[in-house]
Amino acid sequence: MATHVITGAGSGIGAAVARRLHARGDGLVLHARDAGRARELAAEFPGARTLVGDLAEPERLSWAFSHQALPDRVDSLLHVAGVVDLGPVGDLTPKTWRHQLDVNLIAPAELTRHFLPQLRAARGHVLFVNSGAGLSAHAEWAAYAASKHGLKALADSLRQEEHGNGVRVTSVYPGRTASPMQAKVHQQEGKEYDPDRWIDPESVATAVLMALDLPRDAEVNDLTVRPGR
Repeated sequence: MATHVITGAGSGIGAAVARRLHARGDGLVLHARDAGRARELAAEFPGARTLVGDLAEPERLSWAFSHQALPDRVDSLLHVAGVVDLGPVGDLTPKTWRHQLDVNLIAPAELTRHFLPQLRAARGHVLFVNSGAGLSAHAEWAAYAASKHGLKALADSLRQEEHGNGVRVTSVYPGRTASPMQAKVHQQEGKEYDPDRWIDPESVATAVLMALDLPRDAEVNDLTVRPGR
């Protein structure tokens, strides 16, 4: 039975991926920002383990994990959690920049560092759910896009570093996906939100599982998923 560490399992793409893996009997270690959220995830996914640590404070993750039991085996580390705050460069404060960089880039790097020994031992998989904004940036998306461009660089470097250890690294770049984050984006853009216009999280989950389940003779490096409607 494979064991997967997942961030962002509480909603959207992360929840869809967790449901699919849980349904087929895989082991889950679900990251939560606090103990209350961990209890909610444990109730939603019976048998899953939880791991508590605030991604907005990546420098404290090492301390948080030192007080918890980390899994002995990790077959995949799935970075799905993310935050977004739009605004023109002229209005973005250091706090806004830092929050998105911490959650979207530095925390995934720190989590990867912690789990690399287990991933190497299992010849496992690190998968980053990035964004179309990780490939191109548009007006008022500077901070979010910078964090996601950085996430692409992290994945590309990690892939070259860990290839010899048998660790596969994949970046998935979904377009706009129906999720609470997308509802927030539309609110910030001042637009009406219609989830039926965008990708279903289950469709992105299908792409993620395809990359995870690919036979060992191949590897998906980069996968772009765009709205089909």
